[in-house]
Amino acid sequence: MPPPSKSSPAKTTQLLTTATRQASAQAPKTLRIGLVSAASYGHGQQRRRPGSHHGTAFLTAFNGWRGNKLEGIEGSFVKSERRIPGARVTKLWDPDPKAAMKLTHACEVESVAPTPEACCEGVDAVILVDDGSGEQWKWAKHPLQSGMPVFCDKPLAMTGRKAREIAMLARSLKVPFMSSSSLRFVPDILQLRKDLPDLGKVHLAQVVCGNDLIYYSIHALSMIYAVLGAGAISAMHVGRDDAHIARIRFKNDLDVVLMVGQPHKMGFGYQIQIYGSKQWKSLTPDLSHLYTYLLET
Repeated sequence: MPPPSKSSPAKTTQLLTTATRQASAQAPKTLRIGLVSAASYGHGQQRRRPGSHHGTAFLTAFNGWRGNKLEGIEGSFVKSERRIPGARVTKLWDPDPKAAMKLTHACEVESVAPTPEACCEGVDAVILVDDGSGEQWKWAKHPLQSGMPVFCDKPLAMTGRKAREIAMLARSLKVPFMSSSSLRFVPDILQLRKDLPDLGKVHLAQVVCGNDLIYYSIHALSMIYAVLGAGAISAMHVGRDDAHIARIRFKNDLDVVLMVGQPHKMGFGYQIQIYGSKQWKSLTPDLSHLYTYLLET
């Protein structure tokens, strides 16, 4: 019997290199995210202040946070109870550079970008956070034109014309683009859609939520769209400035009543009622892990 052959050092090195490359190719890649306008908030004409409810909720869902690094953090800081594996915020930009630096330190983001455009470079996807301006859609143009997938937080824009403009840009460039309420992906809402056949034909429905009309009614309407589909053709407001009541008519013989009350008129929360020809169903959705359902989608 011939003696066993011995591998040369060069051959051994080649085998190790090949094995390393194969392991690297098989290892899942971490998605790098640029988070734009995530450290401060200024609703309407109010002065912008440190702290961002959505910005910190999104960031901590990906990166978590370090409790010993939270000193100096001001304003809203939402600690997501669930983590999303396989993705990480690696760049962050905000008009308030001090707030951005503190948030970057607390959540171990690799760098603070000097501009929103720079925050969209060297990453795999971009999230534009609701910062109270209603104009976060403007930051979508640069990454879309670079072929970068973009999620634009609600509200997409303050007018239908502006919303259509950015949506058409994404469509013309054939770049993935999304804007949505997180309520649309809550398990309770998805289950309600599955239960529709048991309710019979639905001609009437109602959705209710508390707080500001523009920034919160989108959540209520998103529940309707998630359960009953799109197709609104008209709307008529018959309420008050602080207690809104609107009839929204859909093309498929469906009328929806939307009620939105300001905090001094109605407590915070969401509810949807579906009135079918066979059964009615009312749901107050469970909002636990609200933002992670959206981000996982």
